[in-house]
Amino acid sequence: MPSLNQFAYVAGSTNYQFGYNSIPNITITGAPADANLARWSMLHDNAAYRLYCFKGSSRDALYQFGFNGTSYAYGHNSIAELRLEGFPADVDASSFAMLHDGADYRLYMRRLGFRQTLYQAAWVPGTNIYRFGHNSIPQIPVLEFPGDTDWSRWAMLHDGANYRFYAFKLGSNTQLYQGAFNRANNSYQFGFNSIRELTLVGAPAGSDTGSCAMLHDNSAYRFYFQTR
Repeated sequence: MPSLNQFAYVAGSTNYQFGYNSIPNITITGAPADANLARWSMLHDNAAYRLYCFKGSSRDALYQFGFNGTSYAYGHNSIAELRLEGFPADVDASSFAMLHDGADYRLYMRRLGFRQTLYQAAWVPGTNIYRFGHNSIPQIPVLEFPGDTDWSRWAMLHDGANYRFYAFKLGSNTQLYQGAFNRANNSYQFGFNSIRELTLVGAPAGSDTGSCAMLHDNSAYRFYFQTR
């Protein structure tokens, strides 16, 4: 079972440093046998740290884990299984991102063949459903990112003020591009209210750099790789 290598942003710099103001490595426990941790995301909802992954090869079923103080435990303080509803037929379910903006739990996937188009869903309170377009802008463009952006490795978070989008620089395991949501044109725009390029420092050799997750917990910006 993979575990999580945790980084945090060093204020006043452009760096996310492994183990800085963080538990360096956190285990994932109790995952069902068909948990697909290659397709995963994380968020903090002002009360709990949460991790999500797809169920097997499903396009519409997620497992949820909560941090219990020592590990991300399946079903801890969580709805154990969630359903995705109403996404367009051309949704790309190979990766996803999640965040909590203080009011809503939100989930994002991209349009197949159009990696700079986000489809947005939100959790329907009182259910186990994330519904496409619920209390959401259904479709959001991602604009002006550099030509060498690696769109296969991306993450999102909300920091209490801004919705943020991150993607790796192609061919790099240390350089991240950053943008934020611009309400003037309803898009995620490279460099908007953002440090344009960030650097990961000190990643352990056993990190799986093929995917990542990020969150903001009201005090720190955090970044995660799984272990191989």
